[in-house]
Amino acid sequence: MIKSMTGYGLATTEYENKKINVEIRSLNSKFLELLVKLPKIYNDKENVLRTICGKQIERGKASVILVIENTSEEVTGNATLNIPLFKTYYGQLSELAKSLNAENVNIFQETLKISEVWNTKQAEVNEQEWEVINATFLKALAAFNTFRIDEGNVLANDMSARVQLINDSILAVEKLEVARVPAIKEKIEQLLKDTVGAINIDQNRLEQELIFYAEKYDITEEKIRLRSHCDYFLSIMKEAESNGKKLGFIAQEIGREINTMGSKANDANIQKIVVGMKDELEKIKEQLLNIL
Repeated sequence: MIKSMTGYGLATTEYENKKINVEIRSLNSKFLELLVKLPKIYNDKENVLRTICGKQIERGKASVILVIENTSEEVTGNATLNIPLFKTYYGQLSELAKSLNAENVNIFQETLKISEVWNTKQAEVNEQEWEVINATFLKALAAFNTFRIDEGNVLANDMSARVQLINDSILAVEKLEVARVPAIKEKIEQLLKDTVGAINIDQNRLEQELIFYAEKYDITEEKIRLRSHCDYFLSIMKEAESNGKKLGFIAQEIGREINTMGSKANDANIQKIVVGMKDELEKIKEQLLNIL
């Protein structure tokens, strides 16, 4: 089964006047690059999410973002204004501005920005709320994995079709091979006639040369290995786990056999077919960059 490294999952849950949103997305990367954004109160839970993501996301440049929205009109903040201290700072800043003839200074807003005028208390982790958050996270992760599988199916169908085109090209090469050896024989005979004359041709030597060139240009082993690599590629695609790296290695072996076939072909028409196979293989390699 093929999985794409590109994925997206979103899950939302309503809980006690709060809206919990978890969004997971990923792009291509050779390794797992994971960014986790949580509200400060849940920072200690980051490792829990990272452990789960490490097992299920595996590879890719991924982000997990948790946002908790307050759906109630009631103010539930943890910060309160220290009014006496605010008045003190406001008065001092007003006097300073007057003494300096400072204009267009919004002293009220600037005083609000002073952290000392706010009394804050650290919110406590609500374990029941965290259970809801964790369940929402798992829903988002499930949606994320479903997205990856769906995208992987599209990639798998495309690559399967291209591997089949390479296999079909082998058949096309075999049809052209029938006339290749007689053409080589004719070429050598004509060369000898032009060089030493027809009556001086040594038939034994001619046969030796034909055997030499037949072996030199023989691509039987390349065709067998190429078919084997293509079949292996398709079988790995059907395995339960997504094996993008292994498929990449097999694609390299396919490329080697195609290149060797092209270098030994010594035939313009076969070379054209080889170029077509290389083109299909390059498109497969492009797809492999996005496979888990």
